[in-house]
Amino acid sequence: MSAALHLNNKEAKREIEVIFNNKTLPFCSEPKCLGVTLDRSLTYCRHLESLRKKLTSHVALLRRLAGSGCGAGVATLRTATLALVHSTAVHCAPVWCRIAHTHLIDPAINDALRIFTGCLRPTPADNLPILAGIQTAELRRSGGTLSLARRAMEPGHLLYSALTRPPSADARRFKSRHPLVPAAQQPISSSNNNNMRAAQWADNQWNAEWADNPTRLAFSSPTSAPTPPE
Repeated sequence: MSAALHLNNKEAKREIEVIFNNKTLPFCSEPKCLGVTLDRSLTYCRHLESLRKKLTSHVALLRRLAGSGCGAGVATLRTATLALVHSTAVHCAPVWCRIAHTHLIDPAINDALRIFTGCLRPTPADNLPILAGIQTAELRRSGGTLSLARRAMEPGHLLYSALTRPPSADARRFKSRHPLVPAAQQPISSSNNNNMRAAQWADNQWNAEWADNPTRLAFSSPTSAPTPPE
């Protein structure tokens, strides 16, 4: 379904009229494109609220799978955690992952990790990814940004010109937002020397961050964390 949207905050109540193929497109202030809910200020707050509700329902399924009635094993729980929660949480993440509202979905992700590892609520959230052997949500989103930027560097890609041309002084309309192009430059430059894959880059970043972690789990390597016992 097609819809019309404008980003002019000064005319927030104005409904523009767009005619395409002799048909007037309906105006929508919060259209959905590829599963991402847009808004006039590009805060993606409404999208993350919807994503939080979806993740909460997926966590409920995971909790039922881990319950005494089903009693799924470690391998099944890990696959379910990655498929039901983490894959859903990183859908189209390069678009919205630099927005301030990403904290809205963190509790649901942490609940899924607690179910998988068997950790109680007092367990620090920073320790959950290492105990589960699953990359942090932030690193998975950054890896998705790097993967998209790598594909966009190929001539003919829709974003190729945006990534290769030098940015202009007035290119950013929303100064408080963090667009893809500047955010993708750092991981691209740090991984271009040896053609590092996005997953490997995320693993290296995770190991580097964990090496400086002062907690009692700092002796562990996150990419080689032991699998939780059956």
